[in-house]
Amino acid sequence: MKGNNLHGYIDHTILKANTRLKDIEKLCQEAEEHNFFAVCIPPYFVRNATMFLKNSTVKVATVIGFPMGYSATPSKAAEIQKAIDDGVDEIDVVINLSAVKSKDWNYVKNDIETMTVAAQMRGKSIKVILETSILNQREIKKICELCVAAGVNFVKTSTGFNGEGASVEVVEFLRKNLPDTIKIKASGGIRSAKKALKMIDAGADRIGTSSGVKIIKGSKPQAL
Repeated sequence: MKGNNLHGYIDHTILKANTRLKDIEKLCQEAEEHNFFAVCIPPYFVRNATMFLKNSTVKVATVIGFPMGYSATPSKAAEIQKAIDDGVDEIDVVINLSAVKSKDWNYVKNDIETMTVAAQMRGKSIKVILETSILNQREIKKICELCVAAGVNFVKTSTGFNGEGASVEVVEFLRKNLPDTIKIKASGGIRSAKKALKMIDAGADRIGTSSGVKIIKGSKPQAL
């Protein structure tokens, strides 16, 4: 079991359309209090979050092309640059699922490579979001191959907004088809310590969840 310390696995997340600044402030306070790895927030709030966490070890992550992924590649690259200018540490990008379903693999390849270069050229980590619940295994395997070729930092299971979220089976399949140099972020529907630990045992290196505090409290032994 590599998940004995759940705190360091969690990207404490809020991505709802009606998120307010005070929600971001609370999220950052909780992340700092519980020593979570990062907060994952809408791009609009990146500058605020970096200020709230300026004396903290908690990283700031944001999402790009979220949640549908079919923004034009240059638009995604511009979003990445703006987020980096605002102080972001990590970038979670949604691939173009319409291009995947259309079998336009050259487009998908260019999309992933362009976003990876945009992030890594400025020293930032990139997590590529697949939305595995609406992909078949052949598509997932092909995307993994493109992610390996591009040298991404993470492959992420889901946005949590389209279809089902992470599953043990999907995390295991990703781990089987990715080298150890590429990490896995399990995200979508992870609301308990039990499920988080199952994802970690299956091969996840990071957990994306809006239930971080609940998960941590659930992982602690109950007093007799």
